Amino acid sequence: MSGVGIDLLEIDRMERALERRPRLAERLFTAAERSYAAARARPARHLAARFAAKEAVLKAIGTPGGFGLGEIEVVAGEPPTVRLSGRAAAAAAGTRIEISLTHSRDYAAAVAVAESRP
Repeated sequence: MSGVGIDLLEIDRMERALERRPRLAERLFTAAERSYAAARARPARHLAARFAAKEAVLKAIGTPGGFGLGEIEVVAGEPPTVRLSGRAAAAAAGTRIEISLTHSRDYAAAVAVAESRP
């Protein structure tokens, strides 16, 4: 399996969604992702980048869903990495996934590349 995925999100949209539905963050993000974002000046910026990465990973592995976004975790680091669990891990078995995240004042974006391991 190989593929590329990209996603772009308005940070304000993520901020508004989290304000309207406070439990949304628990459904979309792991505890580690929420903790990482909470330690930053504008948490929604970092959550938006992680949400974009999760969407990009879905596109890269060619799986439209069937599992929760909590099964795709963006692990902070240089560069950030992806940790899959549950059905997401099963769907991407034997696949290496690399991601790149970016954000500006208004937008967050991510790219994911999936390649079959030899």
